[in-house]
Order: sequence, then structure tokens, then C-alpha cells
Amino acid sequence: MFEKSKKSIDQKGELIARAPDGQLFKAVIGSTVKVVGQITSEENIQIDGTVEGSINSEEHEVFVSVSGNLLADVRAHVVVIEGTVKGDITGLEKVVVCQSGNVLGNIDAPRVTLEDGAKFKGTIEMDPTVPPAPNMRPSKVTANSVDSGEAAKSS
Repeated sequence: MFEKSKKSIDQKGELIARAPDGQLFKAVIGSTVKVVGQITSEENIQIDGTVEGSINSEEHEVFVSVSGNLLADVRAHVVVIEGTVKGDITGLEKVVVCQSGNVLGNIDAPRVTLEDGAKFKGTIEMDPTVPPAPNMRPSKVTANSVDSGEAAKSS
């Protein structure tokens, strides 16, 4: 029912993911790697390690594996999350938060899938007729201090 990435095992016995189109992820950030800064990718990218900053892959897929841990904003054609993401996510086509996924941030995409068991705290903006805006964090607003109706009036 849900579209999942296909997984294979490499020569070292580690899991590798395949994009929905069957292609392997060429760019992989290994489970023991930590990247701090901005990542721009012109190919599918698999995150098994830690990324702090931002990831931009507008024409390709970003796959966050179960061991992946992002403190980053993500903007990609397709975003699939099995690990943890703290940051805003923009999917130009879709965003999928898998059963093991944990997202703390806002999602903006024309199509969003939250699988049963996925953890999510934030807002979801879905409008297939409007292209997604660039990731922008609002000034400090907490859910307890302003409800969405008041926030819309003040904008």
C-alpha cells in the first residue's frame, strides 16, 4: 500500500537503500560520519549519520535511514524519513515519514504520508496547486502562546 524504498545489503553487510525508481543512492553519509554545514546534492542522497545545517537536493530524493539523525532543514524532490529529523522539511513532490520516523518540525509538500507509528510534531502544509516556499523559520512562536486563528490575523 505504501511506497517504500527497496533495501539491499552491500559487501560489508550494511543496508543500502534504493530509490522508488530502483536506482541506488550514490551519495551516502555513513553512520559514523557527522556533517556540519550545508549539503547540496545533484543526486539521490542517503543519510545514515548525523547532519547539522541544511540539505538541498531539489531534483532528487533524500533518504534518512533509521540511524540517520538530522538537525537540519531539508528541501528535496522526495524526502523519506526512517530516522530522526529536527527541522523543516520541504518536499517538492512528497514527504514520507515511515513507521520508525521521528520528525520535529514543519512539513510543506503537495503529498505527505505519515505511516502508522510515525512520530511527528509540527505543522503540515499541503497545497498541490502552490509551489512550496523556501524553508523559512518564523520568529519565536510557541504553540501555547498563539493559536492558528490569531496567528493568521496578525500576519
